Amino acid sequence: MERLKAFNRLSHYRRTLFPHSSDSNADSLFDDTVLVEEKAGSRIVTLNRPHVLNAVVTPMGVRLIQMYESWEKDPNVGFIVIKGSGKAFSAGGDVVCLYQFMDEERLEDCKDCFRTFYSLMYVIHTYMKPHVALIDGVTMGAGAGMSTLGTFCVATDRTVFGTPETLIGFHPDGGASYFLSHLPGYLGEYMGLTGATLNGAEMVACGLATHYSLSANIPLIEDQLKALLPDDPMPSVIEAVLAKFCDVAYPDERSVLHRTEMVDKCFGHDTVEEIINDLESEATRSNDPWFISTLQKLRQASPLSLKVALRSIRESRSQTLEECLIREYRISIHAISRQVSSDFYEGVRARLLDRNSASKWNPPKLEDVSEDMVNHYFLSLGQYEPELELPKKL
Repeated sequence: MERLKAFNRLSHYRRTLFPHSSDSNADSLFDDTVLVEEKAGSRIVTLNRPHVLNAVVTPMGVRLIQMYESWEKDPNVGFIVIKGSGKAFSAGGDVVCLYQFMDEERLEDCKDCFRTFYSLMYVIHTYMKPHVALIDGVTMGAGAGMSTLGTFCVATDRTVFGTPETLIGFHPDGGASYFLSHLPGYLGEYMGLTGATLNGAEMVACGLATHYSLSANIPLIEDQLKALLPDDPMPSVIEAVLAKFCDVAYPDERSVLHRTEMVDKCFGHDTVEEIINDLESEATRSNDPWFISTLQKLRQASPLSLKVALRSIRESRSQTLEECLIREYRISIHAISRQVSSDFYEGVRARLLDRNSASKWNPPKLEDVSEDMVNHYFLSLGQYEPELELPKKL
C-alpha cells in the first residue's frame, strides 16, 4: 500500500514537472529553468523552478558549470549574481528525481547528479571572480552550498536556511559537511544532525552569510549591481553596494545562537548516543522546551544518517572543500546502492511523496547501528567505481 501511494505521488510529480514529455532528462525541458540576464559587467542568474522551490536537477547543474567556466574566461564579465524566483533561492537538489532514478534502478543517473552538483560547489568556491548569492527565501541542501561557498551571500528577513538531510535518511552534502564544520563551536553538528533552520540575521551572526538586507531592498541591490562595469575595481565596488543597502540585524532572544554554551556541551560529544543522553538529562533537569524539541528532531531522523553525518562533519574540520566533496560523494554512492540500508529511498518516500506516513528506518534504533555499518559509507568506491573528479583549475 505504501509503495502504491508513493507511485501515485511520483506519477503526479512527473506529470506536473514534465507535462509534455516522458523523458525527464530531455535538455529542452530545462531551457527556462536557468535564466540569464547579461549586463555590461555582470551576469545575473535566476534559478527558475518556483513550483518546486527552485530545486536543482542535473541539466541545470551542467548548464551552470558550463556558463560559469565560460564567464570566468570572459574579460567582459566582472562578476556573477545568482538568485531564485518566487519564495525560494533553492531548496536543494531535486531528491524526488533521485528517488525516481533509484526506483527505476538508474543509478548512473544518480551518480551524474552528484558529480554535477559537487563539481558546481567546487567551481563556485574556487571561482576567480566575485560571486554574489541573493538568498531571499528558502535555502537548503544544494542551495545552501551554492550560496555560502561563494564570495558574497546576502540573507534577508525571508531567508530560511537549513541542512535537513538526516530527516530523509541522507547526509549533509554538496559541501555542507565543510561549511557546517567551520561554524562556531559545535553549531554545525547541531544543524547537521537536527535539520534545524536559521534565519537571515542568524546566518550573518554565525558567519554563513556576509550581509543582511530587508527583502524589500533586494531589487535596489540588484539595480546597483547591474550598473557596475567590468573595469570597476572588484570586489570592493560590490562590497560598497552591499554595504549601502544592507541592514544590521541581531538574532532574537529565542535564537539558538544565545544557547551556544549548551549547544557546545551537548553536541560536542563523540557519539550520537552521548549527545542524546546529555540532551535528555538537560531536558529532565530544566524542562526547557528547546531540549524537548531538539530531541524530537533527532528522533525523527534516520539513526544511521545521524551517525554518518556526525562522523562526516567531524572529519571535515581538518579537510579542504575538495576532500570533503570527495568523501561526500562516497557516502552518497553508498547510500543509493542500498547495500547497508534503504533509508534515503524510504525517507524521500515518507516525507516528500507520501507525506502522511512516518519513515520506517532500517536499522530503527541507534543501538542497532553498528560501527561496521557506518564505516561502510566511508569506504573507497573500489576498483570498478571511479572516485569523484572535480574540475581542474589552471
